[in-house]
Formats: sequence, structure tokens, C-alpha cells
Amino acid sequence: MEYRPLGRTGVQVSPLCLGAMMFGPWGNNDTADSIRIIHRALDAGINFIDTADVYSGGASEEIVGQALDGRRDDVFLATKFFMPMNEEPNQRGGSRRWIIREVENSLRRLNTDYIDIYQVHRPSPDTDVEETLGALTDLVRQGEVRYIGSSSYSGSQIVEAQWASRERNLERFVTEQPPYSILVRSIEEDILPTVQRHGIGTLTYSPLSGGWLSGRWRKDSASTPTSSARPNARFDMSSPANQRKLDLVEELAQLAEQNGLTLIELAIAFVINHPGVTAAIVGPRTMEQLESYLPAADITLSTDVLDRIDQLVAPGVTVNPEDNSYGAHELTPLARRR
Repeated sequence: MEYRPLGRTGVQVSPLCLGAMMFGPWGNNDTADSIRIIHRALDAGINFIDTADVYSGGASEEIVGQALDGRRDDVFLATKFFMPMNEEPNQRGGSRRWIIREVENSLRRLNTDYIDIYQVHRPSPDTDVEETLGALTDLVRQGEVRYIGSSSYSGSQIVEAQWASRERNLERFVTEQPPYSILVRSIEEDILPTVQRHGIGTLTYSPLSGGWLSGRWRKDSASTPTSSARPNARFDMSSPANQRKLDLVEELAQLAEQNGLTLIELAIAFVINHPGVTAAIVGPRTMEQLESYLPAADITLSTDVLDRIDQLVAPGVTVNPEDNSYGAHELTPLARRR
């Protein structure tokens, strides 16, 4: 597996990052099996693992910590904070109070004395970015954290954070973690050009678009979820946007087959072939899923294939706006006009 520079850090990471969200009660509740999956990924050349405090209420971090016993120094380890850990209003967010407390919890669960990259899981409209950056800077200077990163920040929020870091002599975000797939391409218009200009590494999540590009749901398939079973608008099959996605999956599956690839390989290779992407986060629940992801690391898509994908889903387009992780606060009625 060929490794890539992580922004301007000097660190080299694999083009596939092992996402640990499915390890624990949210996905695979068999700890021993989850550890086997992690070890298989490391043996295949993946040297990058991403998790978060909120995944399975901390169980994901604990499983990763167990799996890395004796192998910690070989892995670039990322975790995240921000999401609510319980109902208490101050056990969440980007405040100094919470960051200083929660990093200790993550270090304990991960069974390590340092985190390679500590990421803000979401931007906060109620917290000054300098508050967050100041606390994270202290963690870097104390040695508990090596680098800091953001997740699902808009282009303007990325630039604001970079400006604040330089203006106040604070540590800068060296990575951004946005969603990106053939079906969710909005980051091509603003996020990817922004991170490239600032020399930021990009760790994209959901390359299979929540399972849409895994072949799990196909047109006229009995396995297609219904709106009653999956009330989330991302999986409401009565919506025109999702009907369009089903049509696209059929065409993409044909394109993959014509080029000797699986749909999964095509989808992941598309993401990591973008020059602005450092690594695609893949989150297997089973060993079979991991094995289906691994070949994509060595696939380079031809210009003809990329052109055909662009014909199906134009650059910068997200087929279903419900798949977008941006604008949740900014587009509420209260923020807009009332």
C-alpha cells in the first residue's frame, strides 16, 4: 500500500483509514471479532484509525485501545469530541471545560498517553473558535495531543479557524473530515479547494454514502428500505431524490462491471483518486466488509471512467440534499429570518 502525506505535517498515512464507528453496540458487539478486523486492517497496510468518544458511548475507543496493545506506535490514531455524551448540558461541545475533561476520558478508553490527531466532531455556533483552539493548543503543548483537526466545517469556518490560529499564535487544524462520495459531491465546490489552498489533509467519511454504493439497496430489490422502516429522510424511498439515487446505483454498478470492478471498489477509488483527498474513512462492521474495501487502495480510475461518473453526477452536486452535513444551523428559520 502506498502512503500519502497528511497535509503539511510530514506524517505519511494510508489512503484508507479504518473507521471504528461500527465497533461496539452500534454495530459489531463482538469485541474479539472487532479486534480481529482491526488487526487484519493493520496487517494489510492500513496505518490510520479514526474513532470518536460518542461511538457506542465510548465502547469503540475501548475496543480500539485493546486492539492496539503492543502496536500503538505503528498507528496514526485519531479520535473526536463534541457530540453529547449524556444529558448533562456541559458534557458536550467545544468549550475549554469539556475539552480538557474529555481528552482524559478518551486517553483512558484508548489505553494510550497520546492522541495523534484530536478532532472537533462538528462546529459550534455558540462557541468562539478561539476558545476551542486555545484549549486544543494547550493539549498539544502538554503532549497529550500531537495534532488537531476539524470535521464537517464549511469553507468559511475552515478559513476562520486558520485565521484565528495565525492571529493568536494557536495550533492550526491540520485536517478536515467531510462527507464525500459519488452521490455526495458538494465539497468539490468549496471545501476541497479551501483545504488544498491551506495545505490541510482531508479525511473523507462515508465513501459508500451510507450504504447506497455498497450494493445493499438496488432498484426493485426486496432489501430496499421503506420510509416506515427507515424514517430518516436519507432513506425515504418515496422521495424523488432517492429514486434518482437508485437509478444512479444501477448505472454505476454497470460502469464498475464494465471495468472489472465491484461497485464498492469503484466508489472508494473515486474518492481517493481526487487530488485533494488524503484518505477515505471506511467503517466495516464485519471482516467480509473490510475485505471488500481493501482492493480499492490500489485502484486508479481511468479518465474515461471519471468522465462517465461526472456525466452521471455532475461535479459539486449532492443528489439528495438530506445527505449534506452542512448548514444545519445556518438554514434554520431562526437563523435566516424569524
